[in-house]
Amino acid sequence: MSTPFPPLRDELRGIEPYGAPQMSHDAAPVQLNVNENPYAPSEALASSLSEAISEVALELNRYPDREFVALREQLAGYLNTSGGSGITTDMVWAANGSNEVMQQLLQAFGGPGRTALSFAPTYSMYPEYARNTLTEWVVGHREDDFGLDVDAARELVEERRPSIVLLPSPNNPTGTALPPEAVSVLCEAVGDDGLLVVDEAYGEFRRSGMPSALEMLPRHRNLVVTRTMSKAFALAGARLGYLAADPAVCDALRIVRLPYHLSATTQATASVALSYVDELLAHVDDLRVERDATVAWLREQGHEVADSDANFVLFGRFADRHAVWQGLVDRGVLIRETGPDGWLRVSVGTADEMAAFRVALMETMKTQQVIGTEERA
Repeated sequence: MSTPFPPLRDELRGIEPYGAPQMSHDAAPVQLNVNENPYAPSEALASSLSEAISEVALELNRYPDREFVALREQLAGYLNTSGGSGITTDMVWAANGSNEVMQQLLQAFGGPGRTALSFAPTYSMYPEYARNTLTEWVVGHREDDFGLDVDAARELVEERRPSIVLLPSPNNPTGTALPPEAVSVLCEAVGDDGLLVVDEAYGEFRRSGMPSALEMLPRHRNLVVTRTMSKAFALAGARLGYLAADPAVCDALRIVRLPYHLSATTQATASVALSYVDELLAHVDDLRVERDATVAWLREQGHEVADSDANFVLFGRFADRHAVWQGLVDRGVLIRETGPDGWLRVSVGTADEMAAFRVALMETMKTQQVIGTEERA
């Protein structure tokens, strides 16, 4: 019996590639499905970026700085103003989006005979990172309110002895932040046998008083905190993710990274954005206000809503969530059909976009009569 062509790994056959539904702006003028920052870079930032790219363009015949030292220095400086302290250049690593950062972590610290662990519902790419690196995937479960039972989590870690624990905070798709004490408890449970990776892709959106895991770095050498410039920095199109960790962790990632993995244009783009940090993060406050208003409004309408420290809101529950999703699309609003059954996730957009979402949702609920809330299991 011949092998089907192409000779794909057996466990990959029939798998659909990851990706959120994409629609043109004509089909869905209000796009609230992939947690983008709706505020485009200013003309001043775009002009500075054009100048920087023009300078880089004159040297594109040469490979970029393989160690991207200048960018790492800037990233360390920023992290020391965003929840961290004492973070140095040799504690920072970056790649093409936090997805590649995570993939490199699994390549370096996962692999055959090793285990990665997380708690569902959580980011749907995590098991794919494990699969792609031939790492065993173990998943625990969150509480009904999507919080983490720290004692149960510690017990599972001690039982399975994972090489990597992946914990997003705020969690995607629920928006739930990780309690600070959980970081120390789980770092101690993991020990020197593995790493605890706190994924703070949405960390800048956390509510006032919610600390960053960066604060714990001096106490736990097995802690890794990842961030991205796709969300708060409005650079989803640039693809720049990064982490802060013990220098030994960063050194290990050099072993698995591809040669010159960060292009000169990517480095220049990220550097310019970091020089406009105050301007870019000013919109984060606007999005926090819209998020909190959206949570309050959805609850007033009778929906169940998860507390959110991110730039999105998970709400439900619907007997037929796809019908609700389609009703919104029919009215020009695209959100995400993701998370536990019966729930939907809406990214936080501008005030006008959120107003359009509210109108579309009210019309959908009236005309389709799909409120039917499911009982908790």
